Amino acid sequence: MKVMVIGAGAAGYFSAIHRKINVPTDEVILVEKSDRGLGKVKVSGGGRCNVTHACFDARQLSEYYPRGGKALIGPFQRFQPRDTIQWFEDRGVPLKIEADGRVFPVSNSSQSIIDALETEASGRGVDTWTRTDVQRIETHPAGGFSVHITPDFITHCDRIILATGSSRMGYSFAKSLGHTILDPVPSLFTFKINDDALTEIPGVAVSDAVVTVSGTRQWKQRGPVLVTHWGFSGPATLKISAWAARDFAGSQYSLPLTINWLPNYRLDDVEAAITDRQMESKQWVRSRPLVSEIPGRLWNYLVTKALGIGDLPWNETGKRHRGALVEVLTRDRYMISGKGVFKDEFVTCGGVALNEVDFRTMESKRCPGLYFAGEILDIDGVTGGFNFQNAWTTAYIAASDAPK
Repeated sequence: MKVMVIGAGAAGYFSAIHRKINVPTDEVILVEKSDRGLGKVKVSGGGRCNVTHACFDARQLSEYYPRGGKALIGPFQRFQPRDTIQWFEDRGVPLKIEADGRVFPVSNSSQSIIDALETEASGRGVDTWTRTDVQRIETHPAGGFSVHITPDFITHCDRIILATGSSRMGYSFAKSLGHTILDPVPSLFTFKINDDALTEIPGVAVSDAVVTVSGTRQWKQRGPVLVTHWGFSGPATLKISAWAARDFAGSQYSLPLTINWLPNYRLDDVEAAITDRQMESKQWVRSRPLVSEIPGRLWNYLVTKALGIGDLPWNETGKRHRGALVEVLTRDRYMISGKGVFKDEFVTCGGVALNEVDFRTMESKRCPGLYFAGEILDIDGVTGGFNFQNAWTTAYIAASDAPK
């Protein structure tokens, strides 16, 4: 059979390779409109490529996906991060697990992953067509598909695996073949805050904070928060941007944000610590942070925000000042005024409706012979290697069962 894989990203390469592994006699064509595939792999993880995440339980792994997690439980039982790690190591790419569970090549270079995929595809006999822009796809009366490259070049194939990522063209192909597309909106982004005093302390990081955003429901995440030149970033910020992606889009990226900078302290403990300072110290409030978890520059910013003035000696503050400091330390409020980007990575929420795909095979329920892999589906994970794992897993299954 002739199998065409459209899109030479992580999912496209992996499905093309596995189609040749499973049925070496099949003709497998990998189509890419740019000069070379795997562009997203190249820039992932700051150029290191966060291949996957060291979570080896299918149900636990599925919880890192704001959309698509339930659908992925079965597929993860067939191909999960342990399999991904083994696959690349078997091909001469040793991987390492970092303290936060992210998995990278030991080389710290995404080129190691690219080389492994390209070498494997070439060695297996995958026919790669670059600079090839598919115009449209039609079902053929005699079976299979007609793929229109140019008005004069129309090729026929028996099966198609769509691995076009979050591209408009890929969505249009899926829609033309009978699928519903959930409008794509950004996921994994940073928050813009209109506060000159805040953005004058970029680089300040708090290792543990609770971030809450109020949209159609209250979204909450806990983890590190980073102050940037434009507002907030860091794992907690990025995770909540993923879970609340549709709320953000619906609000034009303007939602109220609350940060608890001291989630390990009870409210009474924070009040008591401030009271002790008020009673015992003649030092200026800004001279020393209340607790070690608050960096000095952030403490100065929060004090000014709370007191409304530059500074005061502790023994000249009163109940009103104590209440304001407690508020800013445990319920610090902002209004998000837009979104930034997360490094060079771009993840979307949206895509092909999941109830129209058979996740045992990744075959379309609407168009026999059409399969899906990767981010073209309405699946997205939080930061940490989860989006790549979705690509490897769905590609593996699409190639394993297409065609049967």
